Amino acid sequence: MREDGQCGLVPPPTAPALSLPPAPFPWAGAAGAAGKMAVALRYVWPLLLCSPCLLIQIPEELMEPPVITEQSPRRLVVFPTDDISLKCEASGKPEVQFRWTWDGVHFKPEEELGVTVHQAAHSGSFTLTGNNSNFAQRFQGTYRCFASNRLGTAMSHEIRLVAEGAPKWPKETVKPVEVEEGEPVVLPCHPPLSAEPPRIYWMNSKILHIKQDERVTMGQNGNLYFANVLTTDNHSDYICHAHFLGARTIIQKEPIDLRVKATNSMIDRKPRLLFPTNSSSHLVALQGQPLVLECIAEGFPTPTIKWLRPSGPMPADRVTYQNYNKTLQLVNVGEEDDGEYRCLAENPLGTARHAYYVTVEAAPYWLHKPQSQLYGPGETARLDCQVQGRPQPEVTWRINGIPLKELSEDQKYWINPENALILSNVQPSDTMVTQCEARNRHGLLLANAYIYVVQLPTKILTPDNQTYLAVEGSTAYLLCKAFGAPVPSIQWLDEEGATVLQDERFFPYANGTLGIRDLQANDTARYFCQAANDQNNVTIVANLQVKDATQIMQGPRSAIEKKGSRVTFTCQASFDPSLKHSITWRRDGRDLQELGDSDKYFIEDGRLVIHSLDYSDQGNYSCVASTKLDVVESRAQLLVVGSPGPVPQLELSDHHLLKQSQVRLSWSPAEDHNAPIEKYDVEFEDKEMEPEKWYSLGKVPGNQTSTTLKLSPYIHYTFRVTAINKYGPGEPSPASETVVTPEAAPEKNPVDVRGEGNETNNMVITWKPLKWMDWNAPQVQYRVQWRPQGARGAAWQEQILSEPFLVVTNTSTFVPYEIKVQAVNSQGKGPEPHVTVGYSGEDFPQASPQLDGVEILNSSAVLVKWWPVDPAQVNGHLRGYNVTYWWEGSQRKHSKRHVHRGHVVVPANTTSAILSGLRPYSSYHLEVQAFNGRGAGPASEITFSTPEGVPGHPEALHLECQSDTSLLLHWQPPLSHNGVLTGYILSYHPLDEGGKEQLSFDLRDPELRMHNLTNLDPHLRYRFQLQATTKKGPGEAIVREGGTMALSGVPDFGNISATAGENYSIVSWVPREGRCNFGFHIRFKALGEEKVDYLPSQYVSYNQSSYTQWDLQPDTDYEIHLLKEKMLLHQMAVKTNGTGRVRLPPAGFTTEGWFIGFVSAIILLLLILLILCFIKRSKGGKYSVKDKEDTQVDSEARPMKDETFGEYSDNEEKAFGSSQPSLNGDIKPLGSDDSLADYGGSVDVQFNEDGSFIGQYSGKKEKEAAGGNDSSGATSPINPTVTLE
Repeated sequence: MREDGQCGLVPPPTAPALSLPPAPFPWAGAAGAAGKMAVALRYVWPLLLCSPCLLIQIPEELMEPPVITEQSPRRLVVFPTDDISLKCEASGKPEVQFRWTWDGVHFKPEEELGVTVHQAAHSGSFTLTGNNSNFAQRFQGTYRCFASNRLGTAMSHEIRLVAEGAPKWPKETVKPVEVEEGEPVVLPCHPPLSAEPPRIYWMNSKILHIKQDERVTMGQNGNLYFANVLTTDNHSDYICHAHFLGARTIIQKEPIDLRVKATNSMIDRKPRLLFPTNSSSHLVALQGQPLVLECIAEGFPTPTIKWLRPSGPMPADRVTYQNYNKTLQLVNVGEEDDGEYRCLAENPLGTARHAYYVTVEAAPYWLHKPQSQLYGPGETARLDCQVQGRPQPEVTWRINGIPLKELSEDQKYWINPENALILSNVQPSDTMVTQCEARNRHGLLLANAYIYVVQLPTKILTPDNQTYLAVEGSTAYLLCKAFGAPVPSIQWLDEEGATVLQDERFFPYANGTLGIRDLQANDTARYFCQAANDQNNVTIVANLQVKDATQIMQGPRSAIEKKGSRVTFTCQASFDPSLKHSITWRRDGRDLQELGDSDKYFIEDGRLVIHSLDYSDQGNYSCVASTKLDVVESRAQLLVVGSPGPVPQLELSDHHLLKQSQVRLSWSPAEDHNAPIEKYDVEFEDKEMEPEKWYSLGKVPGNQTSTTLKLSPYIHYTFRVTAINKYGPGEPSPASETVVTPEAAPEKNPVDVRGEGNETNNMVITWKPLKWMDWNAPQVQYRVQWRPQGARGAAWQEQILSEPFLVVTNTSTFVPYEIKVQAVNSQGKGPEPHVTVGYSGEDFPQASPQLDGVEILNSSAVLVKWWPVDPAQVNGHLRGYNVTYWWEGSQRKHSKRHVHRGHVVVPANTTSAILSGLRPYSSYHLEVQAFNGRGAGPASEITFSTPEGVPGHPEALHLECQSDTSLLLHWQPPLSHNGVLTGYILSYHPLDEGGKEQLSFDLRDPELRMHNLTNLDPHLRYRFQLQATTKKGPGEAIVREGGTMALSGVPDFGNISATAGENYSIVSWVPREGRCNFGFHIRFKALGEEKVDYLPSQYVSYNQSSYTQWDLQPDTDYEIHLLKEKMLLHQMAVKTNGTGRVRLPPAGFTTEGWFIGFVSAIILLLLILLILCFIKRSKGGKYSVKDKEDTQVDSEARPMKDETFGEYSDNEEKAFGSSQPSLNGDIKPLGSDDSLADYGGSVDVQFNEDGSFIGQYSGKKEKEAAGGNDSSGATSPINPTVTLE
């Protein structure tokens, strides 16, 4: 970069006059002065053209050869009233002289009448005025212009003038065209011939265009073709209009009367081509021009046109089909378009075809056009003229407009085999203008090029003392543009005058530029360019400064992120401290700032954060670190992944397969969003039966885009397809068109057929109804058949229903039936159904299980056994056995009664149960009942007792400090004695000395509640363990830790306070954590009287935290003393509220504690008695199941499933008495009147080692609700009711 703002680091200029390859100077070898002159003089002429801006003094004697600057087109078509102007303008110095030829003969326009010659400088143009048809036609022909001065003659191309008169349609008599309906017809147009073909339109007399379609069309020749006529084509005003653009005229043909004869029998015809009429044709297409092929056919029905290319594929990007496929247009024809093109006209009766054989040829075009150049004396001039075309053009040379063959032979120039014109040892007198002309049958090319031989002194165009800036590692270019004739020699020197080319990093260009590659910091210096020829010597200075190169230390890294997430790119770079620098971000080559999405991108401190990634955000992101000298870029690729895009388009095909309930579905692939599509999910919807509910038809591998679907009969299928990749499913495709499959008989029958009674004299047949997609018709019904099992040959009873149930009435109790349910619709019946065995309604079991005894397993578990009940007495499916037990009392005297009921449900194939979790040393009552779907039968009863066990842990253990060496232990007996307590075991050991063995005391008195331990170490903490014992041994221990008073220190009543009311005071304190508990006395003393009134002291425990003193006098001061063994621990004062002392009456027995406790005990006992009475009344006591059954009239129970059993619970006893049930059938189902939910306890179901099923019932009620049977009572199985919901 130059300091003046102009670029000095770009490679050598690339303009044709200055562009030379980066090679060593040509004069370094033996080329000599002639070569040097040729190089330098090539720069002179463009520099002279801009001499004012370069401030170079140009010699006045330097001249310019003539150059044609403007000329008329090769073909000029004129019409009457047009102004006719033939242009020829040229530049040159000295002034250019013009002359014309007309059809090869010298033509002087200034001497012709009616011709005006332009008098402007550098112009030889002329204009024909007063144009009319005769006048213009007189000047038709081929013109050529010649522009000459002292340096040579330039020549224009041939200009052909064509004059036309006003277009007219020849007079003709147009006869009516008569044709029978369905036949083809062609209405001709035949417009007048013109050098510029007109545009053709067919209209009627109302100036309305004739509608064109596949049947009616206009050809490229202007004729109107009818593939077959209809009576609607019957018109008398078919008019062909021709629009001549050059003449600005529209003419019309006489109207054509088309008469169509109607017929009742239009005969079908196979296609026949109306244009072209033969089977094949050959065409020549010009390279670069459009190719138009046309096929127009007739036939009935109207044929369709197809185009084929047997020799290869059609170039889809350059081919268009027009005029309802009748016209093929191929633009920009090339050699590869050679070959056969075939059109096919097809209808159901056959095919007609035509073959176009296309040959591509080309008008001449340049491969290497000769260029004007400057030369120095003694050089060899070479002008190349290379052209191409099909057929190969003929090349001829002219010098100053004269063909070489007409010039005298001169050894100075010759034509080599490549058609190059070569002149050796040129001199100023050899300055000339040459013409290269190439022609074939498709056109002509002409190029003028001059050879200008000059002689000039050396001049350096690059400014002196220019500064160049570059960075390390790059290449610097120091400019030294010089010209002169002969060509000056150029060399670069360092500050010491030595050549710089000794360093291989320095290399010169032929245009004088010095290149320095792999720049280093020590290359900063001044360099001198010296240019010289035989006339003078010129030198300039170039200053080079090398800066630190920009480097990206850490660039962004490629990332793969999910849609909706965020990505961060970082970029760190180093720069030369003397240069301004910047870091910018680009996406796919565009600056992100240009995108204008401030919410999307966050750029700060070399970080780029992209929020809420979408698929449109993926691409190449680059960090660009730049200064004015260099630019460094680091790229990273961002891929955004996610679930696929929607499938864009669905297509249904093979509709004929719908009769076989099949169709082919195809779709376009979805966008995979950078994660391969694993599969496609094909779904369908029936908008008639279940709109907006989609069902999957299956999955298709991700590499497939079509599948043949197996469909069900009579479904309105609308399909959609969803693409799935590892990120999940994408959006579904748009819905397809709807197809409907034909109806068919059902292919399936209902499943889950059952027969169960909900009354003792009925059977309810139920089944799972068919889904609508299995109906195979608009509606479906069910044919239900039944008969008693084993009645071979007996007729089936049947009924056809729409609802999925049937009630068969008046059956015997628990009788097996054979049942069949078959689907039927309007098309027929489903397959033969399977026979299912069902049973009529059950009744309560009549027999109770016979108990086989109770085996004691341990103090809390027993094994109960019984004999299986007789199946004949079950009156239904034996579902299992209910084992109910409850606690009746403990064997201890004065034990509290705790009602505890347990319940175990045992499966029908098991005749034993383990009852666990029992209370030791207790009496239990046990009942066992068989039950079926109707309910439970009579119970077998037995009473058993559990043996004695070990007791529970004592309820409480308190430690009270007595002295520094003694502790008093208080405890409460265990809640669960589990037998007869025999005493306690007290053991303890120090916590700090693990080596001492544990001390133990056997306390034989079960009524003992405290024990005093002495001789304890005052400095140790102890762990105390207390266990209650029975005959079975010690039970669970209660553990406490503590030490003596010495360990706790002086008693501390922290945060002690006293509050008072009118007749009471509350003393409260916060026991210190870890402080040993001890007892002390609180004493209140009234103050303010002569006689000191002491209230009785009260014993208080330290851990109880507070004490309330009652019976105080109002408005009195009291002193409070806390005493332990006559030692004052704490003293405080308090004053009661109120207005004065009240003398309290002497206390009676009603205020005594024993009286209050006695009354409270009586009230509590009355409450317990009331509760027991209520429970007794609710339970109804013990009762006989059989008695209960006798009171139930026409009761019903919900059927129980054969394969399930578990908790069985009935409602509480209901007040039936002996009243009759309601005749409307609104009777709630009943089970056993023993409510199993009343027993309490918890369910603990397990299997014994012998495989027996064990469980324990949970005590919460679960009332089973069942709907009523609204049957009106049919009188026979042939007339079942179907009103069960």
